[in-house]
Amino acid sequence: MEPETDNEPPSPPPKRRSICHKCDRPIPVCLCHVIPTPPIPTKTQIIIIQHPHESHHKLNTAPLLTKSLLNSSSIITRRLSSTTPINHPPSSTYYLFPPSQSSPAVTLSDLKTASKNNTPLVLIVFDATWKHAKEMVRASEGYLSKFSTRVCLDGFDGGIEGGSIYDSDLVLRKEPCGGCVSTLEAVARWLGVVEENGLEIEDRLVGILKEMVRLQAQFLKPMRPRPKLLKKSKQIEQVKNSSDG
Repeated sequence: MEPETDNEPPSPPPKRRSICHKCDRPIPVCLCHVIPTPPIPTKTQIIIIQHPHESHHKLNTAPLLTKSLLNSSSIITRRLSSTTPINHPPSSTYYLFPPSQSSPAVTLSDLKTASKNNTPLVLIVFDATWKHAKEMVRASEGYLSKFSTRVCLDGFDGGIEGGSIYDSDLVLRKEPCGGCVSTLEAVARWLGVVEENGLEIEDRLVGILKEMVRLQAQFLKPMRPRPKLLKKSKQIEQVKNSSDG
């Protein structure tokens, strides 16, 4: 006796989202209308060191920088070494990352007076989750310290909770602490300080980020408080009510 067979046709494979061939983003969140054409020229050469995992993340902002800035490029690697193809002029190369106890950093505001000239600059930025970025910087610092200066944005505070897309129009992913920003915003703030028309460039780049956040926010689900936090807030409210009585 022949086994029974399912006569129902197989379900079709899930339909892939249409992708814009210019900005490489899904059509519903296309950003072509805010990406500058032609790309913006800068005296700063931006080199983005991108973790392999980050290159596949849908909320990665590095591709928007390489499309928006004429003098920018990215390298996918986990660490920098003498074999990495980076051309850098002497005494004008910086890498952007918050300070640590063993590796202090010059703040961007302190660098401002020294950078307002026509000297070509190189800025190296690490594009990854914060966990991976720390590992990348730690692995690359021996090489970087030979020719570059560590610089950080003003406002970094490891003791303050970072923002999220629910409370900021500049945040795509939950940041670990105060002053942590996306790669796009970090580069925008650098250019706002060191470039001759920096504030205009910064505004253009920040505008792209805001539009990216706005489009992404349309697909968010309402945020529900975690059970532990909800229970804790109720306990605080009960204590407050009893003390008021």
